[in-house]
Amino acid sequence: MAGAIIENMSTKKLCIVGGILLVFQIIAFLVGGLIGENAEVSMDVSLAYRDDVFAEWTEMAHERVPRKLKCTFTSPKTPEYEGRYYECDVLPFMEIGSVAHKYYLLNIRLPVNEKKKINVGIGEIKDIQLVGIHQNGGFTKVWFAMKTFLTPSIFIIMVWYWRRITMMSRPPVLLEKVIFALGISMTFINIPVEWFSIGFDWTWMLLFGDIRQGIFYAMLLSFWIIFCGEHMMDQHERNHIAGYWKQVGPIAVGSFCLFIFDMCERGVQLTNPFYSIWTTDVGTELAMAFIIVAGICLCLYFLFLCFMVFQVFRNISGKQSSLPAMSKVRRLHYEGLIFRFKFLMLITLACAAMTVIFFIVSQVTEGHWKWGGVTVQVNSAFFTGIYGMWNLYVFALMFLYAPSHKNYGEDQSNGDLGVHSGEELQLTTTITHVDGPTEIYKLTRKEAQE
Repeated sequence: MAGAIIENMSTKKLCIVGGILLVFQIIAFLVGGLIGENAEVSMDVSLAYRDDVFAEWTEMAHERVPRKLKCTFTSPKTPEYEGRYYECDVLPFMEIGSVAHKYYLLNIRLPVNEKKKINVGIGEIKDIQLVGIHQNGGFTKVWFAMKTFLTPSIFIIMVWYWRRITMMSRPPVLLEKVIFALGISMTFINIPVEWFSIGFDWTWMLLFGDIRQGIFYAMLLSFWIIFCGEHMMDQHERNHIAGYWKQVGPIAVGSFCLFIFDMCERGVQLTNPFYSIWTTDVGTELAMAFIIVAGICLCLYFLFLCFMVFQVFRNISGKQSSLPAMSKVRRLHYEGLIFRFKFLMLITLACAAMTVIFFIVSQVTEGHWKWGGVTVQVNSAFFTGIYGMWNLYVFALMFLYAPSHKNYGEDQSNGDLGVHSGEELQLTTTITHVDGPTEIYKLTRKEAQE
């Protein structure tokens, strides 16, 4: 039997969310004790915790954990090379959603039963090494600080944005509703529920975090499709979510499949932290297939988004031919609107590209310790940078697309600007409403009628 006491020294009761433990076995080569083909090691493991040195241990889990050995021996298998070690892959061992206690006790037994062929043909195990992956104290403090600051910031701009919408004499249009929904999903992922894990042992924190991030991914991907679609000037069906079912439908199905895949592993780990989908050949193939298919689908989505942005730019460029016929003041006004809109579309593409890269790299990184292969590391700067980029992007959207209640005067409306008195100026470019059409839409619509 092997036992190990693991002390949580990272943050002095500032809970670390999530912890992964990996096993690296050191197996010696013996001529009479070769590792058999498809050898499997069966470990009887138990996990316990306590918060005081003199307190009794409280058991968290006790399971029989089978793991397949994947070892190679680079030297010739002759008697003179006895005692040298096999090169074995790291085995996924345990994953818990919250490391809330001060001390953890891990016991590992390797029972042998020759009749049932348990732990037979696994070589001579000399030692077992444990590799821990966890969220360290420094990153935890930065992460908590970011969430604590960004939550009220996004919430305040979201309330302000919706208040400006409701002050209009018309009902909200589709794009405004989707931007508001994106703000809600961003606020949901921002809420620093991790603070509660200081006093509560919430083992479901990793699963809850994945669900929140999945909801935000689905909302963000759907928003980009609707955002580009509503700005395509030659599109007849606007302001109807049903018109985007062919694009949004696959996103919803993909998000549901992602949720099911996550529940198959982290859902089971709520009761059995030693479970891993990567321990079987079928599970490994399914997980690898998911990562590959998800990466391919996201790349195709990005290419489709680039095509939609290209169409929007082409439409706007075609409509700009009417600008020289306008008066100087009005032309400069519309040129400024179009420039800001094009800049926002380019920022949207950049944000989409970084999001796709982040998703693929994070999936590959999470699977690296489980299936080996290419080493890709996501450091804390990249992780917090993407998170900050999402918040800044959502903040900018709500700020720029909030309807403006500034009106041109009566004299100006009959002069250079040619805008009716009381017409509200805003960046929204979707539909005609009771307050008059928005400016970019009015410009393009006017040319279409001509």
